[in-house]
Amino acid sequence: MKIKNIIILLFFITGLNTAFANDGWYNILNEGGNNKGIKCTEAIQNAIEKASKNGGGTIFFPAGEYLTGALKLRSNITIYLDSGALLKFSENFDDYLPYVEMRYEGIVMQTFSPLFYAKDAENITIKGRGVIDGQGKAWWNEVYRIETAKGPIPETKYQTMWVEQNKGIVYESYYKRTIDKHFFRPSFFQTYNCKNILIEGVTFQNSPFWTINPEFCDNVTVTGITIFNPYSPNTDGINPSSCKNVHISDCHISVGDDCITIKSGRDADGRKYGKACENVTITNCTMLSGHGGVVIGSEMSGGIKKVTISNCVFDGTDRGIRIKSARGRGGVVEDIRVDNIVMKNIKEEAFVLDLFYDKDNAVEPVTERTPIFRNIHMSNITGGNVNKAGVIRGISEMPIQNISFSDINIDGKEGFSVITASDVEFHDVKVNATVGSSFKISDSKNLILDNSGSSTPIKGTPVIKLDNVSNVMINNNFPFNATDIFIEADGKETKNIFVKNNVFNNVSTVVKKGASLDKKAIVE
Repeated sequence: MKIKNIIILLFFITGLNTAFANDGWYNILNEGGNNKGIKCTEAIQNAIEKASKNGGGTIFFPAGEYLTGALKLRSNITIYLDSGALLKFSENFDDYLPYVEMRYEGIVMQTFSPLFYAKDAENITIKGRGVIDGQGKAWWNEVYRIETAKGPIPETKYQTMWVEQNKGIVYESYYKRTIDKHFFRPSFFQTYNCKNILIEGVTFQNSPFWTINPEFCDNVTVTGITIFNPYSPNTDGINPSSCKNVHISDCHISVGDDCITIKSGRDADGRKYGKACENVTITNCTMLSGHGGVVIGSEMSGGIKKVTISNCVFDGTDRGIRIKSARGRGGVVEDIRVDNIVMKNIKEEAFVLDLFYDKDNAVEPVTERTPIFRNIHMSNITGGNVNKAGVIRGISEMPIQNISFSDINIDGKEGFSVITASDVEFHDVKVNATVGSSFKISDSKNLILDNSGSSTPIKGTPVIKLDNVSNVMINNNFPFNATDIFIEADGKETKNIFVKNNVFNNVSTVVKKGASLDKKAIVE
C-alpha cells in the first residue's frame, strides 16, 4: 500500500513539474542565460524559439544585467523585464547580421537587423519595469566618422554588403547624400507587417537610431514607457509608419530628434506601398528634449489621416506640433485634431505646417508627387517662452487648406506667419509677441480672425499684417490695452477685407493702408 502511494505521489509530482515546465513562463536564467553581463544572445533566442514552438510564452528576465545581439521575435511572445533587470545590446555590428528587410527613413531596404525585430508576426509584447539599453554610441560614432571624413575613405565590409544587397534601390536626388553613406543604423524596435503589438512600462535608452518604429502594422499600443536618448543623430522616440490603429499614451520622452513622429514612406518608394498611417491617438505624454514634440512627416508619401493628439506637455523641445513635407513626396495629411496641450520653452515654432521642408524647388503640375495638408484643427493650447508662435507655408499649386486655431494663448518672441493657405481660421487666439506683428498673412484667401489679437501690442507695429490676401473677416475684437495700429493691409491682390463687430476704443489707427492697396479693399 505504501509503495502504491509513493508511486501515485511520484506521478503527481512529475505531473506538476510538467505542468509548471509548460506554463508558458521561461526564466532566462533557466534557459542558459546569465545576469552577469556576459553575452547570451543564443540562449535568449533559443528561449524565444522554444516558446514559439509551444504556442507562445513569456521570456522572463529577473533582476541583473544581460547582454545580447539582435533578437528575432515570434508570434505570441512576451519579453518581460522585472524591476532591476538591465538588458544591454551589443556594440559589435556583427551581432546585427545577416541583413534583413526593414524600412529606414521611409525606404524599404536590406540592412542591419533592428535590435528587436519581427516580420509577419502577431501578438508581440515587451513589458515590465526594467531598462533596455541600445548602447547606441558606437553607431553614432560610426555615422560621425563617415560624415566628417575629408575626402574618400575605404568602405567597411558593412557598406560593401549594403551595396551588394540593395542594387536598384530608387530614391530622389536630394536623398543621395544619405544613400551614399551605405551605412544605415538599426532601429531599436521594428516590427514589420505585424499586428497586435504592446509595449508597456519599460525604459528604452541610447537607441542606435529610431527607438520604437513599427512599420506596416495593425493595432499597436505603446503605454507608460520612458525613452531617453541623449544628444545624438536621428534618435527619434516613437515612430509609427504606415500603421493603423495606433495608441500612444502616458509616455515620457527625451531624445536626440523628434519625440513622436507619424510617417508613411518616402517619395516613390512610399507611394509604391501606398499604405497610410491612420487611426492614431496620442495622449497624456510629456516630451522634453527633442526636435519636435509631435511631428507628422516628412516621410508621408503613403498618407496620414485620422490622428488625435491631446493632454500632452512639451517642455524644452525645439518645436511643438510640426507637420512637414515637400514637393515630390506626395501623400495627403488630413483629419488631424490637437487639443489640450501645454508648451513651454519652445526653441523655434510652437506650430509648423510647412510644405517647403528640406528643399525649395520649382512649381510642378499637381500629380501624385504633390503633397496635401488639409482639415487640421488645433484648440485649447497654452505656450510660454516660445520663439515663434507658428508658421503655415503652402506651395502655390497646393495651398494648405481648412486649418483652424481655437482658444490659443502664446507668449513669445514672434507671432504667426501664414503664407499660401486658404480657409484658415483663428478663434480666440492671443499671441503676445515682443517682435513684429502677432499675425502676418500673405498670398492667402478665405480667412477669419475672430477675437484674435495681442494683449501686449507693440508701438508702431500692427497686430495683424495683411499682404495680397482676399476674403477676410476680422470680427469680435476688443483690444483692452492701448494699441497703436491694429491692422496694416497692402498688396494689389488684397480685397474683400471685412472689419465688423469690433470695439476699437483703445486703438489709435484701426487700418493702416499701404500704397498698393485698392481703395475698396477694406469694408468697415
